[in-house]
Amino acid sequence: MEKEEQAPRTRYGTVNFEKRRHPRFNVDLPIEYARSSLSVKHGRAMNISEGGLLLYLPERVEIGQYLALKLFFASGTTLETIETIVQVLWTDIHIAEDWGDNRTGVCFADISSEDLDKLMNFMRSLSSP
Repeated sequence: MEKEEQAPRTRYGTVNFEKRRHPRFNVDLPIEYARSSLSVKHGRAMNISEGGLLLYLPERVEIGQYLALKLFFASGTTLETIETIVQVLWTDIHIAEDWGDNRTGVCFADISSEDLDKLMNFMRSLSSP
């Protein structure tokens, strides 16, 4: 049997390009959130962008759910807050339910122009040297 010569095959790899519309900034900021006006819980914002947040929450929330959220951060010597409504876009699935921190991606669904200005000024302060 005669072996056929094979032409060298072009190899294609995977390149991971950033698909986000807005740059993200790593932070570690306290938040308060509520599913309803009856119960306020605490969590952490671990990154922030003009479009949304990566949150660490003590409980699992449903994709598509809306949360009332208050974000706390320092601006100079004052403590600033941003109040917004966010929508849950994704959550991490954990093997153990009692793991504690549930990573949750949210987008801003309703934010006042004043709070959006505060957010943009805060992010500008994170990007400047």
